[in-house]
Amino acid sequence: MQSTHYPWFKREDFDGFFALFQNNLANFVLIAVSMIAMGFPASIVYGKVIPGVAVSVLFGNLYYAHMANKLAQKEKRSDVTALAYGVSTPVMFIYLFGVLKPALDLTGNPDIAWKIGLAACFLGGTIEILGSIIGTWVHKKLPRAAMLGALAGVAFAFIGGELLFKTYEMPVVGMLVLAIVLMGLVAKKSMPFRIPASLFAIVIGTFMAYTVGGTDVSQIKEGFSVVGFYLPLPSFAVFHGITYLTSNMIGLFAILLPISIYNFVETMNNVEAMAAAGDKYSVGEAQLADGIGTIIGTIFGGVFPTTVYIASIGSKWMNAGRGYSILNGGVFLLASTFGVIAAISKIIPVAVISPILVFVGISMVSQAFSSVEKKHFPAVALAMFPYFANYIMTRFNNSAPEAVANLSSGIVPLGQGAMFTGLVWGAILVFIIDNEYDKAAYASMVGVVLSAVGFMHAPKLQLFYDYQYALGYAIVAGVFIAFHLYEKPAMEKEKEIISNYNENIKAV
Repeated sequence: MQSTHYPWFKREDFDGFFALFQNNLANFVLIAVSMIAMGFPASIVYGKVIPGVAVSVLFGNLYYAHMANKLAQKEKRSDVTALAYGVSTPVMFIYLFGVLKPALDLTGNPDIAWKIGLAACFLGGTIEILGSIIGTWVHKKLPRAAMLGALAGVAFAFIGGELLFKTYEMPVVGMLVLAIVLMGLVAKKSMPFRIPASLFAIVIGTFMAYTVGGTDVSQIKEGFSVVGFYLPLPSFAVFHGITYLTSNMIGLFAILLPISIYNFVETMNNVEAMAAAGDKYSVGEAQLADGIGTIIGTIFGGVFPTTVYIASIGSKWMNAGRGYSILNGGVFLLASTFGVIAAISKIIPVAVISPILVFVGISMVSQAFSSVEKKHFPAVALAMFPYFANYIMTRFNNSAPEAVANLSSGIVPLGQGAMFTGLVWGAILVFIIDNEYDKAAYASMVGVVLSAVGFMHAPKLQLFYDYQYALGYAIVAGVFIAFHLYEKPAMEKEKEIISNYNENIKAV
């Protein structure tokens, strides 16, 4: 059987590469700044954490390039885009401030805290692997509008929204870069000398930042000062960390279990988004690859779980193939090994990188609406809302809890477990719109269970942390059951009339 020609690399892969690389780079800038501010030494941050995750990113990108080739051969087409792979932004923040910081505060030892982070990440990868067993079943049962809506909430709040704020921190530079990105990546206009739009935006933006943007040139010298050789080396540190995690830090399991399940759900949602865009990958295989990639990263020092990245849709919009994925994995490993990522994180201002991530947010929210039936648009919108609460909670509740509480006492509980809340309410509304009140009741009962055990509307796993939420979902489920029983005879009569009408048409 003749194989389909699926190129290793094409011109559009350049844009896909720069977008994906910058997505990962932006996260690592935040990781480096946050960990060093917490008290972790550069030897751990640049010498272990970043190279370790780079190994994970290499594995995932190579595997997803392999999956893209399989899909291209199966469907006999060459326009397949590989799934993007990287660190989940919401999960990254949970690991930074919910795992690493508490571990460092408790132990006072950066090395032990890092090992506890490794163990936590290892656990997350294991849960993702176990989740791959039921991933396909869950994928079939959840409405597309609910999955894409919950994902669009992440894109709107944490990616598009927050990075637009960062863009305006340096307005002259940020707005110019944003305009270039919108022209090149949304309107598909060619840049001078046919340079990839994202690369052109970075070059122009960085030049402007140091000339008229007010960026101190000392940052360049500071950036070169961290260039070095940071070879990723395997170690048994993760297994030492498991000992600490299961003794001194046992309470972290209450945080790790729900966020690990969230990571598993995010993979499912991102694969669904790509299916909606035309590339239908196996959910179970992607979840298995994510879990294995995360575990490999911990062996080399990485403390952040990796997943199918939300930037996949942006790459699809750019018409990238598999080359961008392969290039990203290889370049990222080299850049981390030789300290280039450390240097770039200090030299290129965040305002220059941010507009490209704004594009990712735009593409993800747009894809969510364009990939579902028009009647389900309200479900997409509803599924997005909990992440607005999650954003406010994540960014402000620790530093200004009174201000958040004064705004609304519902912000924090709505933000806790926002992914699950978005999925539940998105599914409920889809079923209401489709007059499937029995399924709406089932979705509400899922809300009962998740609320009762603390996956939603609670700061930790605890049975009936606040019974009101479980009770609320239970009452809502009862209402839907009543509607189902009330409307069932009428719906059956309607189906009978339609069936008789069809039979009469056939007879004529």
